[in-house]
Amino acid sequence: MRILVLGGGVIGVTTAYYLGRDGHEVEVLDRRSGPGMETSFANAGQISPGYASPWAGPGVPVKALRWLTMRHGPLVVRPVMDRRMWWWLFSMLRNCTSRRYALNKSLMLPIAEYSRDCLQELRAETGVTYDEQSQGTLQLFRTQQQFEDMAKDVEVLTGLGIPFEALDKRGCLKAEPGLSRSEADIVGGLRLPDDETGDCQIFTSKLAGMARQMGVQFTFETDVQKIIGDGPRVNSVITSRGRKNADGYVVALGSHSATLVRQVGLSIPVYPVKGYSLTAQVTNAAAAPVSTVMDETYKTAITRLGDRIRIGGTAELAGYDLKLRPARRQALEHSARTLFPEACDLDRASFWCGLRPMTPDGPPIIGSTSIEGLYLNTGHGTLGWTMACGSARLLADIIGKRPTDIDVTSLGVGRNT
Repeated sequence: MRILVLGGGVIGVTTAYYLGRDGHEVEVLDRRSGPGMETSFANAGQISPGYASPWAGPGVPVKALRWLTMRHGPLVVRPVMDRRMWWWLFSMLRNCTSRRYALNKSLMLPIAEYSRDCLQELRAETGVTYDEQSQGTLQLFRTQQQFEDMAKDVEVLTGLGIPFEALDKRGCLKAEPGLSRSEADIVGGLRLPDDETGDCQIFTSKLAGMARQMGVQFTFETDVQKIIGDGPRVNSVITSRGRKNADGYVVALGSHSATLVRQVGLSIPVYPVKGYSLTAQVTNAAAAPVSTVMDETYKTAITRLGDRIRIGGTAELAGYDLKLRPARRQALEHSARTLFPEACDLDRASFWCGLRPMTPDGPPIIGSTSIEGLYLNTGHGTLGWTMACGSARLLADIIGKRPTDIDVTSLGVGRNT
């Protein structure tokens, strides 16, 4: 079967790899000059199944109002004349109930756990390296209220059998000795020892090379402009290099997926939420994080990637705007300086932003559509790196008409968001 994968980020490349491994004739199309050059390029580096949670949850509307007024707050809304933004916000607010939060989290955790297992299997098979570490993640609480709110997540983790450690301040310092230099108030933390870290762009680039060796073709600097349908079926796509034909088409274009599939009458609830990151060189290894520390107050993730530190965070609703805003850099620097003041050279850190493809309820959209030959693998939000391998393998099984290892019926385009 000839398959076009539209998108060369971590989702598109892992999809192409698993499809190529199944023996399909696969071609990846991407507008950039190489793999993983957009949202996959400088994300926070976490592979964190245990933190696979919807943004929409009880108490979030009240918290959002507080975040909007905080200096260095994690949420920014820049209104644009786009009704899809307001519909997405309304749908997200509709999911901020205990019942919907529990349902959505129950859909996200299995695929995140499955994906980590697939990544470990792939790493064992291929030997791929990407500044990876398997030393867990630590969610750090600066207030007593945050520590007490941890109970809701502990209940879910316990129910799903996911290992965790509830830590006091001393336990946090033992897990991350670099925090001993912090002057911030540290009340406690929640550590997930099975979580991993790694550089998503390095992984994506290396896996693309392995896919090429299996016969997967990559066509870069090619903009996918239009899907051409013939009744209930897709028969081609129009690109900046001309028309391309295949038997199947996988849309893995992140935040741009919704725009493309609307051309054939599909409406999917994916909208961009902008995130930022800093990448800095480690200057004092003893003062740096060992793995990932998630700062609950500022919603940042501070991750060790070899001799670098990646600081990622911010949820900015601003449509498809990619402007780098100095205030967001200051927010990331503030979180990192207060926790790891001697760890890295923040003044010379590279500053980046990307558009996370978010669904209002949280789970991604994976599977076939009502249009024959058209498949979706998108909407992973902040968890694209966490869910990439599992999502790709599931979609390869769907295309190959094999039973999937986990239930994906509730991850389809038709679910009620």
